[in-house]
Amino acid sequence: MTYVIAQPCVDLKDKACVEECPVDCIYEGDRMLYIHPDECVDCGACEPVCPVEAIFYEDDVPAQWKDYTAANAEFFDDLGSPGGAAKHGLIAKDAAIVSALEPQEHEGH
Repeated sequence: MTYVIAQPCVDLKDKACVEECPVDCIYEGDRMLYIHPDECVDCGACEPVCPVEAIFYEDDVPAQWKDYTAANAEFFDDLGSPGGAAKHGLIAKDAAIVSALEPQEHEGH
């Protein structure tokens, strides 16, 4: 099992979760952050620090964002398991579901 980042992260990328992740498994795409499903150790450190509540345990992703479970995995289809986000920086792409979204408005940001 793994944690999943959902739509509230799109066009926000606060990155508080990145600072909390002990295994460096949260990668930055063009429009949102993604958790690598094979590198995540299910510690949950990322979830409480997300200011927009975009991170969920895989079994707890709300119905309207269930597609983000597959989107987080899809992001890594051609990357494999890079072994740490810090050394990669911004990865200039997004999952198809994210690329298709209109720009997201965020209150207070």
